[in-house]
Amino acid sequence: MKKNNLLIFLFIAYSITAFAQRPAQGPISDKVFKPLKNGYQLVWEDDFLGNKLDSTKWAVRGLGRRAIAYVSAEAVKVEDGLLKLSAIKRGDSILISAVGTQGLFMPKYGYYECRAQLQQSPGVWGAFWLQSPKLSEGDDPRVNGAEIDIMEFFKKLGLDIVSHNVHWGPYGSGQHTTRGMQSYLKDVSKGFHTFGLEWTAEKYIFYIDGLKFYEVSSGISQIEEYLILSMEIPNNLEEIKKTVFPDEFIVDCVRVYQKK
Repeated sequence: MKKNNLLIFLFIAYSITAFAQRPAQGPISDKVFKPLKNGYQLVWEDDFLGNKLDSTKWAVRGLGRRAIAYVSAEAVKVEDGLLKLSAIKRGDSILISAVGTQGLFMPKYGYYECRAQLQQSPGVWGAFWLQSPKLSEGDDPRVNGAEIDIMEFFKKLGLDIVSHNVHWGPYGSGQHTTRGMQSYLKDVSKGFHTFGLEWTAEKYIFYIDGLKFYEVSSGISQIEEYLILSMEIPNNLEEIKKTVFPDEFIVDCVRVYQKK
């Protein structure tokens, strides 16, 4: 192998390892998944009607400091049938947003989906995920659950790439992970798309617009978990140099299906 090619190979290998991301891939099936035709029934949904967050389904979560910003109810709006999770600048402060179903709706297994429009800027990112209330108590996902990142959109990875991941065990350098799974779907950053997860006792399957992109059998949670929708921000100012504030992660609906 020539020296230049060797250097390029080593750089690519280092980059994939350093950023814990797998190479992007397209769908692994052209069959569109439809939960109602696969033995599931709708058990919970929110179409974000009205002009405020439905407090029987969601609560603004994690109020206060998060990374280099502050989670604030001011950055959460419901209007025109949409949930708008924003990243806003207020003087020298940045406000971000997160809502969750902890203590209100905490299912186990099923098919989860949200129809959403991704944020437009790099730096900040929209996310749809499931979280275990016992994650910090141990590293057995059967007992302590997992963080299941159904969808995150890191625009720095590309306009047509959405990431998925699973983490289990207490947060820190020793936490287990499936490594970031990247899905390539042309124009996913434009308009609304549906992001889904099928979670069973044996596996996780990740979908975009009903197309299967990844199937994994590691870190399978076997406990009840809650849903989270959030606008996230990194830990350093350098990464938001190109962020245009305000920005929004806009959710049209969320639905949860379980087997009959």
